[in-house]
Amino acid sequence: MVAVSGGDISGSTAPAPDGRYGHSRSADERADRKLKITGGVLGVLFLLMIGWFGYDYVSGTKVSGEVIKFEVVSDSAVQVHLEVRKDADAKGYCTLRSQAEDGEEVGRADFRFDQNEGRIDKVVTLRTKALGTSAELLGCHSD
Repeated sequence: MVAVSGGDISGSTAPAPDGRYGHSRSADERADRKLKITGGVLGVLFLLMIGWFGYDYVSGTKVSGEVIKFEVVSDSAVQVHLEVRKDADAKGYCTLRSQAEDGEEVGRADFRFDQNEGRIDKVVTLRTKALGTSAELLGCHSD
């Protein structure tokens, strides 16, 4: 008979490795798994938030406008033909300014557009403190 050193193989009482044969995982493995799941969930939520902000930025502009033409009618006024596009139920305003020949701002005003229409053509008068040689649309905003 051959002697086996190290004890009897069939009656081994060595503990099974963690995670095998129905034994529970160690506390470190459970914590790592929880961190991975938490990180994945937070990553998905972050991507959804970025997507929402992008969508809101692109679709959030409800009022836009364009200067079709302008005419200097006096030393103290410029008439501006403005076309405004918006959602029919949106309310908002557009800001116009006029500059003198040397670039100094001589007039600035907000014009409201609360009509229940999607497209509005309107001629507005921008009052100036001196001769204005330009009319510029600075922007339109919804309320």
